[in-house]
Amino acid sequence: MHTEDHKSKAVANWLLLGVGMTIIQIALGGITRLTGSGLSITEWDVVTGALPPMNEAAWQTLFAKYKTTPQFQLLNFDFTIENFKFIFFWEWFHRLWARTIGLIFAIGFIYFLVKKYFQPKMIQPLVILFLLGALQGAIGWIMVASGLEGDAVYVKPTRLALHFVFALGLLSYTYWFALSLKVKTLKEQPSLEASYKDLKFIKHIRSIKSLSWLILLVLFFQLIYGALMAGHKAANVAATWPTINGQWIPAGLTSKDSFLLNAVNNTIWVHFIHRGLAYLLLVLIVVYSFKLFRINGNAFWNLMRRMPLTFVLFQVALGIFTVLSSAQIVPGVWAGFEWLAQLHQLVGMLLLLSVVNIIYITKD
Repeated sequence: MHTEDHKSKAVANWLLLGVGMTIIQIALGGITRLTGSGLSITEWDVVTGALPPMNEAAWQTLFAKYKTTPQFQLLNFDFTIENFKFIFFWEWFHRLWARTIGLIFAIGFIYFLVKKYFQPKMIQPLVILFLLGALQGAIGWIMVASGLEGDAVYVKPTRLALHFVFALGLLSYTYWFALSLKVKTLKEQPSLEASYKDLKFIKHIRSIKSLSWLILLVLFFQLIYGALMAGHKAANVAATWPTINGQWIPAGLTSKDSFLLNAVNNTIWVHFIHRGLAYLLLVLIVVYSFKLFRINGNAFWNLMRRMPLTFVLFQVALGIFTVLSSAQIVPGVWAGFEWLAQLHQLVGMLLLLSVVNIIYITKD
């Protein structure tokens, strides 16, 4: 007879598998973007699209469909079938991995339902997870569709940002759900029971929680601007550091007609804000870490309190090297910039999860 604790941990491990697979999926999305592969598949075939073309005739049919897109006609007009196969692979694999995540979720759900592992408290979060996953798939197609019409040679940056942020929301929610089934909060740790009777300690925890939410808010906008940087290919508009093309406050910040247009479509504005938010996050997390290290808890807490500072330092360094390496970008060639950009995205996700971790562990 399985205990409730054993059942909760089993479900949590299944969710953590989903977290790991989602991180890989977001990374595959980054590769798809960096290789310009996102518009290579012009249809959304949920079932039949799981298989790649099986013969040369099928390849030629899909290549003919790609030739009708603005990306081919305006940008990749010199593509051969071999070039097409390369970009097709990354978009197909990105979609295949999404299907695999759905399959793993469905198999796990059926197994735990039959074995009666699910508790009443798990039902609502599971429904939300299902809805978020379905919504993310729909947003992904809306994003792709934005690059298949008019004179667009890439997906719209704002829709790319929306797709990215919803993916991070799904990732964070899944991780939070898993933590709730597996990890004790500080308040639940016996070694800190006495501390929660101390008013000074309680105020310190409250200050950590307030700062956690502030950091999460800044990080939310930073990740949006990271996606806009990617969508606009804005890294190499200023491949310099610490200044932006020799200026601390670059010219051209208000070249668009309105604040909103500057905020989402002005590449130098996007670049400037992305850098500024990075410096703000660095300062906030240094202060944050001093507060975190004043509390000693169990082994999990003592490890997790190190993560925000570790990741933000790594992230800032990666951001600097990514910008500097953007001067050597060669279209169609995967090199230093692409590796750094991928790592930059990956560490950004880990930084987000490290803050989610602290928010969960310090909750009442």
